[in-house]
Amino acid sequence: MTERGPRTYRAEGVEVTFDAALCRHAARCVGGLPEVFDTGRRPWIEPGAAEPDRVAEVVRRCPTGALTYLLRGAPEEPQRPTTVARTEDGRLLLRGDLALPGPDGAERRATRAMLCGCGHSAGQPYCDRSGACGRA
Repeated sequence: MTERGPRTYRAEGVEVTFDAALCRHAARCVGGLPEVFDTGRRPWIEPGAAEPDRVAEVVRRCPTGALTYLLRGAPEEPQRPTTVARTEDGRLLLRGDLALPGPDGAERRATRAMLCGCGHSAGQPYCDRSGACGRA
């Protein structure tokens, strides 16, 4: 699959952006709101298929930050205080006001991220599930 960069899907009151480079297929979106997130359909995200507040609620479940939103023009508020949780397999899940390196080395602002805990990811600092911390 060719990565084309983030794609944005718009509906009245809500805008959802998906960054395939960050997605690790946790499926919280598909399981949480299948009428909006359906990988068998193109486009696979239809934000107008549910109420904007509900779409934003499900997007916030994305542990990697591959999904982000604007709700009535406002971005997601970062969780405060910032939290870091280690999964059983060693990945680090961060939520808060984050400043992380992007693929081009420039700073990337985020509210959610999944980082590698074992040091073997090719996409450091992000977990790409290639090392021990992403295999469980």
